[in-house]
Amino acid sequence: MTGTSAIIPASGLGKRLSAQGGKSFVPLAGEPMLAHTLRTFQNCSAVDEIALVVQRERVPDAEALVRDLGITKVAAIVVGGETRQDSVRNGLARVSPECDIVAVHDGARPLVTSGIITATIEAARIHGAAIAAVPVVDTIKSSVDGLLITGTLDRDELYAVQTPQTFKRTIIEEAFESAYADGWFGTDDASMVERLGISVRLVWGSYENIKVTTPTDLVFAEAILLKSEIRNPKSEMRVGHGYDSHRLVPDRKLFLGGVEIPFELGLLGHSDADVLIHAVIDALLGAAGAGDIGRHFPDTDPAYKDIRSAELLKRVAGILEESGWRVVNLDITLVTERPKIAAHVPAICESIAGVLGIAPQQVNVKGKTAEGLGPVGEGLAMECFAVAMLIQIS
Repeated sequence: MTGTSAIIPASGLGKRLSAQGGKSFVPLAGEPMLAHTLRTFQNCSAVDEIALVVQRERVPDAEALVRDLGITKVAAIVVGGETRQDSVRNGLARVSPECDIVAVHDGARPLVTSGIITATIEAARIHGAAIAAVPVVDTIKSSVDGLLITGTLDRDELYAVQTPQTFKRTIIEEAFESAYADGWFGTDDASMVERLGISVRLVWGSYENIKVTTPTDLVFAEAILLKSEIRNPKSEMRVGHGYDSHRLVPDRKLFLGGVEIPFELGLLGHSDADVLIHAVIDALLGAAGAGDIGRHFPDTDPAYKDIRSAELLKRVAGILEESGWRVVNLDITLVTERPKIAAHVPAICESIAGVLGIAPQQVNVKGKTAEGLGPVGEGLAMECFAVAMLIQIS
């Protein structure tokens, strides 16, 4: 066994957030909080699979979120238990036999980084158990009744514990078995391992790896996301513009955004002439500084004769990934007199999002007419404009 499984308990009720249906689905920067957590684990090369634990009524929402985000590492969506410990236990039961390391991470810690995840995994392989933590910066007082101070703790010996908490599988399974046999419930996973007399290695976490519990935490989390994705010079953002046009002719199928559209005419071109995807490809390549569609897929190459443009877009997605770019959003304007595309827009957005591994909400498609002007206005052609925003992720 050489794999790593991540258990993400995300079935907390979120009472202090007044969350309806669980705090992991509370919006954070325009997405469910859980989306940020899942995306980081998906992009972490040290993680092989994810067991996602949610409330029973949230299973369909979790399935939709995983699908829309293109999270391929989720191997199981598990129903949570009465307590967090019960939920982790349910997730542990669904870990693949091939995995010998188990990382447990709260779904409500959406700002964890791949570096922290990987560091706990590497430490657990060596020491058996490891947790992310940071030194306490505030002075900590003790009080028995909440009214009078009974002592001041030595801050130099105190650490604020975070997640991931990562263990060799045999250790965490033994810890859970022992805890339940004794009817013992702890506040975190490491405390169960400590009961076995096993030392837990501290790994440096991050003061930004906060657990979102209150409305104030949401404000902090959104501010951190804004800083990391826009103001951080390591996270460069770029915009690209794409344009394409094709003639409409008989005896050709019409493909727009990878979706076959019922119509008596189709677009003429070397490939399937999907004018919408061609504009998107040029916008993406332009933003990445990687040339244009003609450089990568020349119409003089017979290899691309009648190829589906969605396949070309898939290859462009690979170019972006290799170059360290992630799609933030696409804004697309298709200009055509006929057919009307409003009814097809949701399918087009889902098609493009599926190829690029982003959410359909990150793709916007608008249909316009040319008001009878020029070849497009006369119904002889279509043209498309696309704008893409990318963010550098490595």
